[in-house]
Amino acid sequence: MADIKIKQVQGATFAARGKTNHWTMMDGEEQFGGAGAASKPTELVLFGLGGCTAMDVVSILKKMRVAVDDFQIGIDFERAEDHPKVFTKIDMTYHFYGTDLPMAKLEKAVSLSKDRYCTVSAMLSKAVDISVNIEVHEPE
Repeated sequence: MADIKIKQVQGATFAARGKTNHWTMMDGEEQFGGAGAASKPTELVLFGLGGCTAMDVVSILKKMRVAVDDFQIGIDFERAEDHPKVFTKIDMTYHFYGTDLPMAKLEKAVSLSKDRYCTVSAMLSKAVDISVNIEVHEPE
């Protein structure tokens, strides 16, 4: 049995299941036979990048005993104009919310994730430039 299963639901709407046995929906635009009712596969790639590094950063900061009130990542990207319209640039902004957060530890956590631990980042960085920025905000 395959590690990943992709099943057509209807037209360009697909369900994907991995080893965790959880289903994720993917859909295309209506003009291409989809219903526009789920994320596109390219979005899922970026979700994977963001989720992978977010989990790393949270784990690393916990080990460093850095408590943040909230943490978010914003991802902007550019794609080639011609097919296959690959990502040409990915900009990630890590938003940390809290009081008196140690910037050096935040930078180290992000760097360790990007350069050492995040599998998705390691794969994508072979094909596209990924830049990171860190912003610290007062608690909301």
